[in-house]
Amino acid sequence: MRLELSLAASAVLLGLTQLPAHASSCAEQIGTIERRLDSAGAVHVTGHQDGHALRSSHSPKALAAAPAGEPSDAAMISTSAHVADARRLLEQAVAEDRQGHQRACEDTMTEAKGMIGALP
Repeated sequence: MRLELSLAASAVLLGLTQLPAHASSCAEQIGTIERRLDSAGAVHVTGHQDGHALRSSHSPKALAAAPAGEPSDAAMISTSAHVADARRLLEQAVAEDRQGHQRACEDTMTEAKGMIGALP
């Protein structure tokens, strides 16, 4: 009986170690916002920063060019300062996610998204 329990427990532990690590929903949000901040639209707002690598979003929803005109909500217009603030918030969210503070990470990401506004 004791041997059977030991074997069963070993099998369960071995099975759990084989499971792939799943990214948290916050980690997925971080990846999405990182791509937005490295997009042509962000560079259009902030200018090209030293060490910044422009990358394509590879998203089927990505626009080929910035939309004409201004956003309907003036508060949603992106500025260089807002993008810089969003980058700092993103770093904070990464740290919160690493520490397992899921709710704090999600709150920080919500704030970062608001700072970014409507990138062209």
